Amino acid sequence: MSLQRIVRVSLEHPTSAVCVAGVETLVDIYGSVPEGTEMFEVYGTPGVDIYISPSTERGRERADTRRWPCDAGMEIIVVLNSPSNDLNDSHVQISYYCSQKPLPLAYAVLYLTCVDITLDCDLNCEGRQNRSFVDKRQWVWGPSGYGAILLVNCDKDDLNCSDQDNHDQHVHSLQDLEDMSVMVVRTQGPAALFDDHRLVLHTSSYDAKRTRVFHACGPEDSCEAYRHVLGQGKLSYEVPRFHGDEERFFVEGLSFPDAGFTGLVFFHITLLDDSNEDFSESPIFTDTVVFRVAPWIMTPSTLPPLEVYVCRVRNNTCFVDAVAELARKAGCKLTICPQAENRNDRWIQDEMELGYVQAPHKTFPVVFDSPRNGELQDFPFKRILGPDFGYVTREPQDSSVSGLDSFGNLEVSPPVVANGKEYPLGRILIGGNLPGSSGRRVTQVVRDFLHAQRVQPPVELFVDWLAVGHVDEFLSFVPALDGKGFRMLLASPDACFKLFQEKRKWGYGRALLFEGVVGNVQDTISINQVLSNKNLISYNKFVQSCIDWNRELLKRELGLTERDIVDIPQLFKTEKKKAVAFFPDLVNMLVLGKHLGIPKPFGPIVNGRCCLEEKVRSLLEPLGLHCTFIDDFTPYHMLHGEVHCGTNVRREPFSFKWWHMVP
Repeated sequence: MSLQRIVRVSLEHPTSAVCVAGVETLVDIYGSVPEGTEMFEVYGTPGVDIYISPSTERGRERADTRRWPCDAGMEIIVVLNSPSNDLNDSHVQISYYCSQKPLPLAYAVLYLTCVDITLDCDLNCEGRQNRSFVDKRQWVWGPSGYGAILLVNCDKDDLNCSDQDNHDQHVHSLQDLEDMSVMVVRTQGPAALFDDHRLVLHTSSYDAKRTRVFHACGPEDSCEAYRHVLGQGKLSYEVPRFHGDEERFFVEGLSFPDAGFTGLVFFHITLLDDSNEDFSESPIFTDTVVFRVAPWIMTPSTLPPLEVYVCRVRNNTCFVDAVAELARKAGCKLTICPQAENRNDRWIQDEMELGYVQAPHKTFPVVFDSPRNGELQDFPFKRILGPDFGYVTREPQDSSVSGLDSFGNLEVSPPVVANGKEYPLGRILIGGNLPGSSGRRVTQVVRDFLHAQRVQPPVELFVDWLAVGHVDEFLSFVPALDGKGFRMLLASPDACFKLFQEKRKWGYGRALLFEGVVGNVQDTISINQVLSNKNLISYNKFVQSCIDWNRELLKRELGLTERDIVDIPQLFKTEKKKAVAFFPDLVNMLVLGKHLGIPKPFGPIVNGRCCLEEKVRSLLEPLGLHCTFIDDFTPYHMLHGEVHCGTNVRREPFSFKWWHMVP
């Protein structure tokens, strides 16, 4: 942003001024016009472009074409496009005339020194054909958009440090600089100009809370050379000329977008004139750039898996072994949290959500630590935070945390198009209560954070009918080779009753559920008994109505049709007026590409096979998926959780770049 500076000339003595290359300077001649003046001429030395703007209605004209009437509305505009080699090496001469005399009445001379000053950064213009018409003061979304991007430097590149990189005012490793965005101050012009002019880099107090800027005040290959010069309480910095015409600054984000913070931060470079000892400094020129802090992005279960997490506790050895084998088949890394660290808290899905941040120069995963704070609460910070693996959390100030704040209640859809709007990164799904009701909801600080990221606008589903209250208890997404590239799986009591009625019709009414459960911890029950249990049937009609409410909401908000939905047979029972799975919850599965780790339901055996397993296979294997049923009955199901609740997955980022979307 340029300040269109006004310079007043004098008849008594030559005037000197500093102008910035390519920036207009207005010359005021009317304060010293000789008596009797009717016209004037303006000429400049080579390289000085001079224009006359007679009025706001008429366009500007070249000044050297003729004499001009000395009207008060005339504007003289001077532009220099190349920096000066020496002080005052260009000038403008104004000659004043009256019609009665052939020679000028007087002359005024304006000596000019031109300096070129820019504040530059990577404006991320790869999608634009013409990069010259880019306003650095704006940040524009979309495939033809532009704007600089800033990462929240929330990883820990130096393992000897006790906290995240953006929590102190030092650069502890050169790798830390790779997470920052470069901002460059470039100057061209006579060195002597800066004897009485200053360059100041500055930002607002609002933006200073959310960024930190480092400057190399020595060799750039030494961590000790990088000084914190701006942000975090520092609002301005006089730019020295350590490296000649170019000074590089490294900018890190301190805060993600959130309530009260749009994610935009502005930096300015201002040239100040300090040449007059009798007056305070005056600004000559300001250039501005804006950065947008990159959002935290979730990854849906349809993206390729990279790493699987699971906890080892006292009674889940077989479960961990089964997850390890599934990870091996899917080609994933496996990380096991030992019992000494998890203290028998097995719900690693509830403790954290694994996402990522991305800028044109860098992408790295970031773990979002839930506010549930069980025995696993230290695992994300102590075990996952590290080099190129960031960490973020949101904690309410009060004690408003409920079971809905566990991240089994935080999912994200695959990319969708709904109501004519594209969501190329999908939409976040969180569970809450019905509109207008007073039931449980995700705590406000988490909801604010998710909404502020903007690139995956959240949809709030109805889960307060569930005892645990998580969206992963009744839905999941799996990849598919056709259609939209995925299917949404919904738990369905209607589908289960229909299946059992078919088996009874075929003569298998005495087939038992829960046969083979290790330890005889669950009494068996026949298909006939299930279908004659009026309380169970009635309660599952209520459950089906709750799922159907969500079904219609999801169809509308995700742009789905019935062809995109697969109904998975499932029954629920009531505990303290809330729903829990009657048998292991089949949709609560681990999705690793085409390999699915599904809770083993221990359904009725028909022709030597579990009819629930066979039904699920018939629904999912035609999509190119491989079903593996994992026994989680004792260590997870009996505690109101399943396979998905007990695992977590880091996945590949989207190939789509978030800045190409239009929120």
